[in-house]
Amino acid sequence: MPPDAVAEIEALYRTHGPTLLLFASAMTCERGRAQDAVHQVFLRLIESGNRLEVRDTRAYLLTCVRNAILNDVKARLRHVELADEPAWFAPPDRDFSAERNLRFALAALPDDQRQVVVLHLWGELTFLEIAEVLSISANTAASRYRYALSKLRESMGVQEKSCAKS
Repeated sequence: MPPDAVAEIEALYRTHGPTLLLFASAMTCERGRAQDAVHQVFLRLIESGNRLEVRDTRAYLLTCVRNAILNDVKARLRHVELADEPAWFAPPDRDFSAERNLRFALAALPDDQRQVVVLHLWGELTFLEIAEVLSISANTAASRYRYALSKLRESMGVQEKSCAKS
């Protein structure tokens, strides 16, 4: 494989790796399996020796990671609970109990809603990009996001302010 192709793949890994790992972690609920899926995608890119010529590189890589995980799930035919892993994000003044509650609330969401939340909030994808990654419509992605936020608010005890007067 030409050195410039290896450098290109390394740059893709450095640029998109954290987002891919976060997405894979949300899907698998297990950091080791998530890392395996991300590494498997990049290993296949290296083995193919071809330049990556796609319209949206990030969406393509997210789709590849999702497919690698789905293939792994089919092979294992078992469900893995979310382990007590390090934080997914590190806010300045961490509230560990709130962070833990949020992780449990995210884990309690249906898979399809959790994937959309992670892709939108931490992956910074638009609903159109999420739709492409998950093979759904943009409206479905937006709806899943709204339902997930509603469930998260409910489970986290967040009260929404109402404009209506009693």
